[in-house]
Amino acid sequence: MTRSALVVGATGIQGSAIARQLVEQGWALHGLSRTPGAQPGVSPVAADLLDPAALATALHGIAPTHVFLTSWLRMATEAENIRVNAAMVRNLFDALRPAGSVRHAALVTGLKETQTPFREEQGRLEVDNFYYAQEDELFAAAGQDGFTWSVHRPHTVIGKAVGNAMNMGTTLAVYATICRETGRPFRFPGSAAQWNGLTDMTDARQLAAQVIWAADTPAARNEAFNIVNGDIFRWSWMWPRLAEWFGIAAEGFDGAPRPLEAQMQDDAPLWAGIAARHGLVEADIGRLASAWHTDADLGRPIEVVTDMSKSRRLGFTGYVATDQGLFDLFEELRADRLIP
Repeated sequence: MTRSALVVGATGIQGSAIARQLVEQGWALHGLSRTPGAQPGVSPVAADLLDPAALATALHGIAPTHVFLTSWLRMATEAENIRVNAAMVRNLFDALRPAGSVRHAALVTGLKETQTPFREEQGRLEVDNFYYAQEDELFAAAGQDGFTWSVHRPHTVIGKAVGNAMNMGTTLAVYATICRETGRPFRFPGSAAQWNGLTDMTDARQLAAQVIWAADTPAARNEAFNIVNGDIFRWSWMWPRLAEWFGIAAEGFDGAPRPLEAQMQDDAPLWAGIAARHGLVEADIGRLASAWHTDADLGRPIEVVTDMSKSRRLGFTGYVATDQGLFDLFEELRADRLIP
């Protein structure tokens, strides 16, 4: 049967990587976002997941066999995160239900943080988490409409997207650029646990490969998977490598966290000047850097090691070296004139 996909959040870090690989593999593809951009091979769908009537109109006549859901909204409280993000998933499947076409839906959430290594079989934590609300809406729709599902839980995702709320790679690129342009020290902003402990990350290309693999693998249906690159590292090793790429000196952890949100809080005019001087295409630092999210990741009090045994046993063999993933991102940002 012909496979057609709907990627929700198609312009984000995760969604754009999934869309790119689907196009390369010959899928018919629609990409839904509130403000679609031009993406080769993707038919854009402009819609707000919180407006059920307009969403139903936008999706009328579109009958995807596969849905890849990567979209979420950050709210002021976790209670609001739960209410809003659950409604987005529910509204999506309500709008798709009349077509009756969906055979499989994949939801991208995030890691469940408890004792390391993080394993897929660990139960839900006794905390409020909008990921769980999204999953529950997915499971309910799958039960009602008879499609299969998969859930994918990345760690911090490396990839390119402008205007994304969780974007460590681009945030670090902007920070390093500012340090190079001003002579500021390139200080590690996080915790002793992250500087000294083991951690991992998820390249968006690796995430996309697993999501599509699960859609094509019968044994992977109705399963939840962790997804990281396959290597582990310490920031004490990675930080000097990033500094070297940008041609600056690295300053390691000095005993006290120095959050980027505080370091970069007054940098909007500075970045606008850098953008003008170098002819960059994005002068708004808020569209590139998400310091709060990078601080949350680099400030964790525990190491982060993620187990991928389930998908490995089922045949997923993808691997990306994390340092190379970051360097590839920096090259792409430079080629697209987002950093000098």
